[in-house]
Amino acid sequence: MSAEGETANGPLLAVGRLTKLFGTFAACKSIDLDIRPGEIHALLGENGAGKSTLVKMLFGVLAPTSGEILWQGRPVRIASPSAARRLGIGMVFQHFSLFEALTVAENIALSMEPGHSLAKIAAQASALSYAYGLPLDPNAHVADLSVGERQRIEIVRALLQNPKLIILDEPTSVLTPQEADRLFETLAKLKAEGRSVLYISHRLEEVQRICDRATVLRHGVVTGTCDPRQETPASLARMMVGSDVAHVSAEGTNAKGAIKLETRHLSAPARTPFAVSLKDISLKVHAGEVLAIAGVAGNGQGELFDALSGECQAPGDDVIRIADKPVGTRGINARRLMGAGFVPEERHGHAAVSALSLSDNLVLARSQSDRRAFLGGGFLGIIRQDAVKMAAKRIAAAMDVRKSGDNPPAGSLSGGNLQKFIVGRELDRQPTVLVVNQPTWGVDAGAASRIRQALVDLAKSGSAVLVISQDLDEIFEVATEIAVISEGRLSDIYPAGELSREKIGLLMGGMPGKSETAETAHAH
Repeated sequence: MSAEGETANGPLLAVGRLTKLFGTFAACKSIDLDIRPGEIHALLGENGAGKSTLVKMLFGVLAPTSGEILWQGRPVRIASPSAARRLGIGMVFQHFSLFEALTVAENIALSMEPGHSLAKIAAQASALSYAYGLPLDPNAHVADLSVGERQRIEIVRALLQNPKLIILDEPTSVLTPQEADRLFETLAKLKAEGRSVLYISHRLEEVQRICDRATVLRHGVVTGTCDPRQETPASLARMMVGSDVAHVSAEGTNAKGAIKLETRHLSAPARTPFAVSLKDISLKVHAGEVLAIAGVAGNGQGELFDALSGECQAPGDDVIRIADKPVGTRGINARRLMGAGFVPEERHGHAAVSALSLSDNLVLARSQSDRRAFLGGGFLGIIRQDAVKMAAKRIAAAMDVRKSGDNPPAGSLSGGNLQKFIVGRELDRQPTVLVVNQPTWGVDAGAASRIRQALVDLAKSGSAVLVISQDLDEIFEVATEIAVISEGRLSDIYPAGELSREKIGLLMGGMPGKSETAETAHAH
């Protein structure tokens, strides 16, 4: 599709002095931005900088307080996402807008104009998903899919709309490097056709690689526009946060102590037809160690986390041990009482209740023993709100959580700030064991650095830390030991210095036999 009409000599989309107020708080203030036909334009900024608010206005989810939006040179009022789609704007959200009880095809059909049969939509989605290397089963229920597979639905759903402008919010955060490469090929194809892309990402190397221009937001205000190819990741990060981003230091995490977390031949059947079964997983995490588990989305990471956290019971008590005590058949509260902490992958609905305040979420995540610090003297059912709020304030200060009030609802925080609070909530307990799934998914460089350093520092203090992550940069920054999970099987565990990205990529793509893995380790 080529650019048409007024877009030939002007921007496809432009905003002038666009402002969005929430009460007296300006999430976006007098923003000027233009996106040209056939351009991949990056939108950069810290979590809470106003990026999500801006794109929600462009997609009709939020109404601007003031300012104007021009589409192909004409002022428009985008009253809803369906109105945005009719104009030719598609969007892939960072947080998925999917109905878990429906199938892939049914979810896609909800965003399509009437007149398309479900069978036709399923066929188109299947063909498109395989063509772009993002395979989907259109008949699978969303509830049974991994986070990575859910992201694929969002991308395919947007592409099926045949948009002139597609807004991508952290599209590669749950993709493998190979899947990301295929997505970049797709974006190059869209660009060659004259379409435009507004690309939001905290992966600055991606921005440098594929984007023509970048607009930087800070505290709801545009602070500059640049050609990212003329910048470095460090200089882009500096533009986003206003200062240099701290380097994560893992020095001091090499001294191993006692085994704090262990699994012994952990196997578990798949709980649904689309889940992954765990197959004979044995691992040990020592005090002072960060064991990072890499892998492609949907290879058993969620199932492993559920087994370790106690959300899903193991087949025997001795299959999982915390501080050398069997816990395999015990639940999450029992494991918390033994000094363990857990940070699940999905922030909203799993790690936090969006509608509840930060302090209420703090109480919910504490075991009965932990809650005693919040209870009034003599009245075990009375919670001292002042003590809870003080603890929430302490956590927010320690993790630099940016929020609009003293104790706002969890859902009002940006993704990265909520993630910092959730991680900080667990760290505040000083757990002897911490299991974290995707600790910095979709957070900015500054927040990621703070979270990663906090995990490393916890290990330095003598705790055992297990990190499940799809981000290889993250894994190499924090890990003392690395393993790879593929199709529910865990590779041998390697010292971090003995693994290259290429070797991890091979392990992620298909596990070699144990003997081969061991031989490779000795070869290093």
